[in-house]
Amino acid sequence: MKFIAGIAGAAALCATTALAGGHANWSSVDDQSSVAFGSVKNSEFGEVHHFTDVSGKVSEAGAMEISINLASVQTNIDIRNERMNEHVFGAGGLTATLTGQIDMEALAALGNGDTMLTDIEAELSFAGTENDIEARMLVARLGDDRVLVTTADFIMLSTDDLGITAGIDKLMELASLDSITRVTPVSVRMVFEK
Repeated sequence: MKFIAGIAGAAALCATTALAGGHANWSSVDDQSSVAFGSVKNSEFGEVHHFTDVSGKVSEAGAMEISINLASVQTNIDIRNERMNEHVFGAGGLTATLTGQIDMEALAALGNGDTMLTDIEAELSFAGTENDIEARMLVARLGDDRVLVTTADFIMLSTDDLGITAGIDKLMELASLDSITRVTPVSVRMVFEK
């Protein structure tokens, strides 16, 4: 669950770097962009989940915003998707938003086919909480008008920081589990076009 926040954060960070090459508005290619997170239950069963509705944009001035529709969580088990939306994210299609400011000039020099590593900072708004997110991102220039941004390392997030520990406790109860990890790895892959 905390991975959600991390995910949003990571996505936002990605967007930040993506805009670098040139002064223009950038938008995510949604069907090629993804935010995923992992969880471990009963200390031995690891699973990977993702959000199917992630989008982002960066303005000509470098203002970045990434949105994740938390109701689009996909765990590959319908009842678990429903329980996460009801008890963790809150019913009603909550959206996590990551915002930040990008230095467009600093990234404009990346040539087609080139890659770079960059550290990004952003603010994540998640279900009434605000969290500062930091991540190392790999940016690849795919073309004049296309950029791939992905996490270079996992982003680790906690349920306490996101304010969803009680929801995770409820999931454990409903699924008769002894434990669900309270810190989770998040990865982000975003493709941007202008």
